[in-house]
Amino acid sequence: MPELPEVRAHAERLRASHGGAVLSGFRALSFTALKTFSPSPDVAVDRPIVDVTTRGKMMLIRFEPVMFVVHLMQGGRLNIDTKLSAKPRGGLARWTFDDRPALLLTEAGSEHKAGLWVLEAGDTQGGPFDGLGPDADSLTAGQFDAVLDSAGKSRLHGVLRNQKRLAGLGRRLANEICWSARLSPFAPAGSLGSEERERLFVAMHDCIEASLADERSRNEMVKSALRLAAVHHRGGRPCGRCGDTIRQVEYRAYEVDYCPTCQTGGKVLADNTTSKFLK
Repeated sequence: MPELPEVRAHAERLRASHGGAVLSGFRALSFTALKTFSPSPDVAVDRPIVDVTTRGKMMLIRFEPVMFVVHLMQGGRLNIDTKLSAKPRGGLARWTFDDRPALLLTEAGSEHKAGLWVLEAGDTQGGPFDGLGPDADSLTAGQFDAVLDSAGKSRLHGVLRNQKRLAGLGRRLANEICWSARLSPFAPAGSLGSEERERLFVAMHDCIEASLADERSRNEMVKSALRLAAVHHRGGRPCGRCGDTIRQVEYRAYEVDYCPTCQTGGKVLADNTTSKFLK
């Protein structure tokens, strides 16, 4: 799933290409795409794009007095559409403009989780924002400490990607942050010491900034396998820092990747959801 850096860089690209573009029409191409019925998308017609920003993993396309909130989920993409096909493959919604190319929201696969909301501009409390935590890169060290304290014995990897605690981080960044901070992904978040917390806070910001710089060097959003990674999806390969073999704990829908030497004192984590360290 695209995370904060990918979504933010893409929002910047759309702001550059479509900032000020006047909307001539909007059409939902799938009945699952539009998650709201009021305000109507037609309110934005004949109005220019004021800004394209982000919140967590979502893009906010502001027209005033409304905005479209777009969540790409796992397989969604929002790209320029020059073909204007009546039934584009995976098509969810299309925006057309007076003097710019159309934008097309698509979703690969059959899960149909990507979608959009139309909200009053500036409404960041309801709908997809309900219960959403602060953007991960907006926290001070003290605020980050409070997040860790509230997590108690919850595993660090899960805390980092819990959108109600920290918005914008996903599986890749959680893996990368834990590796960068030299911390076990299974460490109890609330039990981390002050020095460990400082390393984690710095690692979180560094990983976000490095990923954002990498994404800004691209012309489009790419697949997860092509994104910046030291351990994510690199199981079986040597760690670039110590040379040990990168390991993974596999779950049904994702995996946790880590380096035993760098992160767990040489111990290999059990490959299931309940057991503790394996010797």
